[in-house]
Amino acid sequence: MHARPLVLFFWSVALALHSPSLAQDSPSWQQYVRAPASAIVHPAAILSSYTQGDVKNADGLVTGAYTTVLTRAGSGEVPTLVVDFGQNVVGQLLLEFAGSANGSSQGFPGIRLAFSEALEYLTDRSDYTRSDRAQGDPPQLITTGTDQIAVKNGPYTWEDQWGCEYDSTVCSDGLHAFRYVRISLDALTEDSPYTSPNGQVDIKSVGLRWSGYLGTPATFTGWFECSDADITQWWYDGVYTVDMGTDIFRANDTEPRGATSASLLNKLVLHDGAKRDRDPYMGDLAVASLTSYLSHDTSAATLNVLEDLAAHQRADGWIPPASINHYTLALFDYPLYWVTCSWDYVFYTGNTSYINAHYAVMAKILDTYYPAHTDSATQLLVRQDGYGDFAFLPRPGSAGYYSALYVLALNKAADLAELTTRTDDAARWRERAAAVSDGFQKTLWDPSVSAYLDRKCSGTGCTAHAQDGNSLAVLAGIANATTASAALRYLAGNTARSYGNAFYDAGGEGLGGGFSERVYPFISYFEGAARFESGDAAGALDLIRRTWGWMASQDPGRHALGGYRTYVLGVKPTKPGFLEWAVNPIATDDISWAKGVVPTPYGPLGVSWERNSGGELLITVDPPNGTTGTVGGLASGTKEVRAEGGQKTVVILV
Repeated sequence: MHARPLVLFFWSVALALHSPSLAQDSPSWQQYVRAPASAIVHPAAILSSYTQGDVKNADGLVTGAYTTVLTRAGSGEVPTLVVDFGQNVVGQLLLEFAGSANGSSQGFPGIRLAFSEALEYLTDRSDYTRSDRAQGDPPQLITTGTDQIAVKNGPYTWEDQWGCEYDSTVCSDGLHAFRYVRISLDALTEDSPYTSPNGQVDIKSVGLRWSGYLGTPATFTGWFECSDADITQWWYDGVYTVDMGTDIFRANDTEPRGATSASLLNKLVLHDGAKRDRDPYMGDLAVASLTSYLSHDTSAATLNVLEDLAAHQRADGWIPPASINHYTLALFDYPLYWVTCSWDYVFYTGNTSYINAHYAVMAKILDTYYPAHTDSATQLLVRQDGYGDFAFLPRPGSAGYYSALYVLALNKAADLAELTTRTDDAARWRERAAAVSDGFQKTLWDPSVSAYLDRKCSGTGCTAHAQDGNSLAVLAGIANATTASAALRYLAGNTARSYGNAFYDAGGEGLGGGFSERVYPFISYFEGAARFESGDAAGALDLIRRTWGWMASQDPGRHALGGYRTYVLGVKPTKPGFLEWAVNPIATDDISWAKGVVPTPYGPLGVSWERNSGGELLITVDPPNGTTGTVGGLASGTKEVRAEGGQKTVVILV
């Protein structure tokens, strides 16, 4: 679309004289919200094709009209039914028993529960339990794949809690994230004499006590909607995914491999997953926290993790990626995410006191740890022996991804330094970022394909071009307009699959692990962001549709979409807390309008844009009082204009 003349209209503050505030816009977006209506969640269906054995009134668990009865005598078929909650849920299963029948000398009738996110993995054992990763001496293994119940004779409600009913027998794993639960009248031989595989069990109802953040429509502080219903839905799917992982840190339902932390117990945190690994990882927050800032008032979940990991910084400046292995898991890249996530936290929440409190931590990361692992000839980072990265990729040495992330962190740290008037630090970090960028370009640019090499080396995998290094080179500003366009074009032509873009081009096949076929949504987020930032909105949306669209169509299909609404809607903070902001919509031919509200400490920032019949872009902004911003259509190359805080509405025609 060619640039069009700018026409500005300034409405008065009087409500009678301007269009309705976006903060109070019609709630059409609410139809996309995935959260259950209440903290007690009820199932959606019984999968009749999975019912076997003597089961009466199976549908009663959904309709509530009848008591469901499971009966078994002798060696008959195991009575089994499968409950479908309609989508992934997280929390403790609730079973309301009307009673059971079996002689106490034979033990109570046993119920076995197997949980699964997808029908593909629904078997007679859970697709994952906390005990599956049990470690320690002795290991904290309490189940062998199913949760067990000894059903008492009288009526009562059983809630799935981590622990055992009788010493070390009849045990349950507690919290689960799942869509399907398989309920069987059966018992483990090792649970004898407390349970029996025979008898009768009467179940009045099944439900779930929701554990994560209950993100109902009333709780949203920001929202988003656009003309593409799929893009809109996938963003709310991402919100739901983040909500499921936003929870209180508890010892008995987090990562079992040494992750329990006294300093995190009972604090709100953002886990890396509702089920597995279920530990707050720094890298995951680089994507998931953006979704949380734009949807709900849960920024404390990120703050608690940032501060806890900072408190566990080593003397050499390294910061652990998570509490796993008692804060010792050796990842080389994650301290850099602590820096970039700190920038996000300060700029999205406006909490500048955070950076004052933790400035020394950031300086130690950048001035002590990473300089000790820098190649003096190229200025590129060199991963030390014994350390991995976000996916434990087998690429020791100077992988471009590390240095590109380093440049991004250095520049964001310089922004934070300037906020605190530490101008010398800011200048030094920007100078170092420029030096690393120069070394990156000279060392890793491959003119034969016009993309960045994964590593400069000889041997296996040294002809590979990686998604992460190329994408972050664009986001960090290492690539100029020409090289950015070329690198992203190469990725599109050499890593694209029907289900997203792969880690590597064909050059990565020698590394093993199927990396040239595997898609990693975490890193795909950065490629999508790089495409938006470089003006390739069509390529970004294509990547979203193939990656998150494919996942959303699968069973169970809920994965965080991160901050993409930032680009489609076009809103970013340019000063902490959106005291200053920029509205630069990325308009494409297949998205004709978008609207939404971004929460800020100063009040909601409402934005909408649409194309009129003449192809012009009409942008409407409702800024919070006391803030200042710029508004422009970057897709059309138009000049940006400034809108002073206190104006209720600014309408721009481009």
